[in-house]
Amino acid sequence: MNLQVCPPDLSSRPFHLTVDRVMIASPEVLYRALTTEFDRWFAAPGSVLMKPEVNGVFFFETEFEGKRHPHYGRFLRLQPEKLIEFTWITGPDGTGGTETVLTIELIPRDTGTRLKLSHSGFSNEVSKNKHSHAWPMVLEQLDQKMAEVSV
Repeated sequence: MNLQVCPPDLSSRPFHLTVDRVMIASPEVLYRALTTEFDRWFAAPGSVLMKPEVNGVFFFETEFEGKRHPHYGRFLRLQPEKLIEFTWITGPDGTGGTETVLTIELIPRDTGTRLKLSHSGFSNEVSKNKHSHAWPMVLEQLDQKMAEVSV
């Protein structure tokens, strides 16, 4: 059975960003962390609901400065250990409820992984800039937490 998923139309929302980082962890460890283990490195304990399959939905909350911030979306493409693409929606302090698209490529290296993150569909530059500052910190946290995980 071929499941086809329609990504959101981003044509009216041209703001996007990219982050490229060499990670210590393997593509396998990072793929797991980004599809089934958000609670190990990013999400508030007990808040993750995630079905890592094409068109499967997810929800989790993060905690920052004493407040909880909901994140939700659906998986668009999954290629184990290679690619994860999903919609990404957050509240007023994030995407403002706008459905954006996050694409993460995992490229194996001799040691570790080159991670290429592309985040598209922001409705304004303010939202894009907030994420431009946040994603490097989030990836740093991911790298630190997953570096010690054995495959």
